[in-house]
Amino acid sequence: MESIQEKTINAIRILSAEEITKAKSGHPGICMGAAPVMYTLYADVMKYSNANPKWENRDRFVLSSGHGSAMLYSTLHLFGFNVTKTDLQNFRQFQSNTPGHPEPEKTDGVDCPTGALGQGVAMAVGLALAETYLAATFNKNNFPIVDHYTYALCGEGCLEEGISYEACSFAGTQKLGKLILFYDCNQISIEGDTNTAFTDDIPARFKAMDWQVLEVADINDLKELRGAVSSAQSQKDKPSLIICHSKIGYGTPVAGTAAAHGTPLSAEQLARTKEYFNWTEQPFEVPAAVKEHCKNATCAGVEAEKEWQSLFKEYARLYPDLAQKYTEWFQGKLPDLSDLYDTLKTEKDEATRISGGTVINEIAKRMPNLLSGSADLTPSTKTNLVGESWYGPQNRTGRNIHFGIREHAMAAICNGVVIHGGLKIICSTFFVFADYMKGAMRISAISHLPVLYVLTHDSIGVGEDGPTHQPIEQLAMLRAMPNINVFRPCDRSETVASFKRALALREPSVIVLSRQNLKQLNMGAEAENGACVVDNCNGAADITLIATGSEVGVCVGAKAILKEKGLNVKVVSMPCTQLFEGSASGLLDDGSVKVCVEASSDNIWYKYGDAVVKMNSFGLSAPMEKLYEYYGFTAGNIAGVAVEIYNKKRG
Repeated sequence: MESIQEKTINAIRILSAEEITKAKSGHPGICMGAAPVMYTLYADVMKYSNANPKWENRDRFVLSSGHGSAMLYSTLHLFGFNVTKTDLQNFRQFQSNTPGHPEPEKTDGVDCPTGALGQGVAMAVGLALAETYLAATFNKNNFPIVDHYTYALCGEGCLEEGISYEACSFAGTQKLGKLILFYDCNQISIEGDTNTAFTDDIPARFKAMDWQVLEVADINDLKELRGAVSSAQSQKDKPSLIICHSKIGYGTPVAGTAAAHGTPLSAEQLARTKEYFNWTEQPFEVPAAVKEHCKNATCAGVEAEKEWQSLFKEYARLYPDLAQKYTEWFQGKLPDLSDLYDTLKTEKDEATRISGGTVINEIAKRMPNLLSGSADLTPSTKTNLVGESWYGPQNRTGRNIHFGIREHAMAAICNGVVIHGGLKIICSTFFVFADYMKGAMRISAISHLPVLYVLTHDSIGVGEDGPTHQPIEQLAMLRAMPNINVFRPCDRSETVASFKRALALREPSVIVLSRQNLKQLNMGAEAENGACVVDNCNGAADITLIATGSEVGVCVGAKAILKEKGLNVKVVSMPCTQLFEGSASGLLDDGSVKVCVEASSDNIWYKYGDAVVKMNSFGLSAPMEKLYEYYGFTAGNIAGVAVEIYNKKRG
């Protein structure tokens, strides 16, 4: 006789298949095969409250195999989250609450945005890291205010992606023992048997990364599956991988084949699948016994949240300062930074990466929940928090993080830290390596995750390292991405403005900083709207020179040349084009001839300028001064371009 556990697992399977078939779009294979993991987690393992899905001390779940979203939605529906029958019926439809891949802002109970394979694994690592930091900061004897696990589910696709290796290597090194990863091992991908491209010894690979490895021979064996989870939970010094052997599309006519992966079941195939599971319910309905079973299973989590609330109330009585800090951190309260311009003002030439380090450290003094890490480049990016220790297995409250040379995973881990709540984080590397991070940065932007990306060595000013290390097209790439603000300040005061605005925004920001020294123009808060006049003229301007970063100072030099030719010139710095267009676009409405200057290949400048001085090729290996001369980023060349276009426009 079928047990209520089996009947509930089959309910997850059938609801998922119905969603996908109705939508004529989706991935039934994982939903049919991996449903026992979802049931085990939500019915018997995870601590959560469907009455308060954002409860800070809940266990987190990450569906790294985001194409299995129908399975997640079915599970959330059954276990009392605000995912309705109508939501299931509108799977993958326009503006529905059940999009093709999980989006936290769309669906009640979804913790992480996933879809691009491997991203979820890395974000789970970030969630687990955040838990350790916050636990070490706030917990007291008999008051485990922060005490939860992070669970994730992935497949072969996630483990083939390089980001998962980067992230799991980091997790093993950091001994994140409350991270538990389920590997749905069905050995099938879109192109067929995974052995054609993926024959790794996964147990050996993870053991080499210092993970505990457990295996479940048959994912449908709930006793074995639950036992593996218990073993994983008891291992506090290592993250755990639970390899679950399954059959893709289990119970369907296409079980065990590539056809099960991403092709919806036809009406006939769905009917045959229901016959296999002896399923007689109406579409999108489940037996009353299943509803009751799921309702009862959620009671423990709701009660756990109530107990935690009582615990926190007593904690606040005994440790009022810590309780207030906890609340402020999770509310995202920012410190007062209004005096930074005066506090940090300087007249000394310096690289904006040096300026950035100064600004970061002043902010960090006032913002104790700000962490910082880099891809093994902190001495160069200047993003280390001076006087603060390094995070590690023996020091969970270190505010500096050694991510190692793992840019892609670093960015995704930072997404996970931000998703967890309570912490802010700086993610830094050389600007040219933004290419390695783009997938994770895109997730930041899609989900409005306010990760602070500090990217230094911003142009051909890198010099002798040559074209592999000189960013050319990266500014264009990031500016083309919605929901992300790209700052390229020209001096320390604009660097202050950039950090101030970035911290206040509810979306990711990129602050791009120079290697070479720049002059101080000290326009301060005027740059907070994205652009400002840094060198004005008397009367109406004949020419406006518009630039960012290191080219602003060069334009000030060009103005002096043009002034000698009798031309009235003003210089505009535009550190953030996105903010400029949102609040300061009238700054250029004066009828003057516009010349834009930037050592990048970004064609955005043609919508602002009559002429653009920019890069049209990759750079070269040579001293910075020689490169700026060779590519025309000199006061003399810019002045010449300005005169030529002015004469042409004025006829």
